[in-house]
Amino acid sequence: MAHGWAFDRYFWDPLQQELGDYLCATVDLGFYGEPEIPAVTGPVLAVGHSLGFPWLLRHLPEQCIGLVAINAFPRFTASKDFSEGVPRGQVRAMQRDMAKVPARVLADFRAHCGADPSTAGIPHWEKLKEGLNWLRQWDERECLQGLSVPLLALAGESDPIIPPAMSGAAFPIREETELLWHPDGHLLPETVPAWCASHIRAFLSALLAKA
Repeated sequence: MAHGWAFDRYFWDPLQQELGDYLCATVDLGFYGEPEIPAVTGPVLAVGHSLGFPWLLRHLPEQCIGLVAINAFPRFTASKDFSEGVPRGQVRAMQRDMAKVPARVLADFRAHCGADPSTAGIPHWEKLKEGLNWLRQWDERECLQGLSVPLLALAGESDPIIPPAMSGAAFPIREETELLWHPDGHLLPETVPAWCASHIRAFLSALLAKA
């Protein structure tokens, strides 16, 4: 499991509780401390939230049998062939402000997501700046389209970070993709963990049945 920008591995705690009978390994990208990338072996279902999903596409574990994207995207910023993305100027503005008022940028983003400000740790500003570069530059659509494993995408109809039009344009680019919607926003693994877990369980059961 890989979390998004401005979060850490503890973001996954509510969903992990719902998936208590499964062995879950969580990536920490280091936005609030040292990065931690667990070693995994055997068949893996890779789950990414927001920025964590394109990170997974770049670091896909061996023997990956399927992907789950939650409030996620293969490309974040808009381009000539992806007008539904976030305007690049918005990310550049965040980058400029991070050099002047980083705490405000971080607090504003988390508030926009609907995150509890008290759950954040001590920020690692250089890693957060690096993460903004990833958001502005990464485009993993070709990687996603070339993968042979099935994909489950869970999206929020009221997501303020990844609007429905963006999710709708990003994921139907390949076969073996299921896109499901919930009325909630950007933090589905926290706000509706049971809903996420039920679809992940069903998706994994279908994968194992085919194996």
